[in-house]
Amino acid sequence: MADRASIRKQSLPRFEDAEELGPQDAQFVRDLVSVLEKHGNLDRFGLCLLHEHFPLAAGEVMVESCDPRTRTLRTQVEKADRTGHVKASQWRFLAGADPSRAAEFEEGPYRVIMLCTPLTGCPAEE
Repeated sequence: MADRASIRKQSLPRFEDAEELGPQDAQFVRDLVSVLEKHGNLDRFGLCLLHEHFPLAAGEVMVESCDPRTRTLRTQVEKADRTGHVKASQWRFLAGADPSRAAEFEEGPYRVIMLCTPLTGCPAEE
């Protein structure tokens, strides 16, 4: 079983190398849809391609801001302890994180990978 340090160091593929969803994933998607339906979460959660464009340093987090007027979405890196973005919007599951040992992991068997501000719907502050 992997410990927290090794789990945290697992890297993601660069976007250019990440394999997108395809026909070979049909059964996986059906199984995922079934689990989401079973728990009443089909309209709450979806699926995203995990990848990185650049590494994040310890204590950094990706945050998203949107501008509904211009219909743009922006992501940027902020210091986790200084960001005003407070609502998680994307998570990464951690391999080897046994749910019964969730107390050993900061957030449970997953890690928050994107934050947003719920108070304003994530618009960029001007």
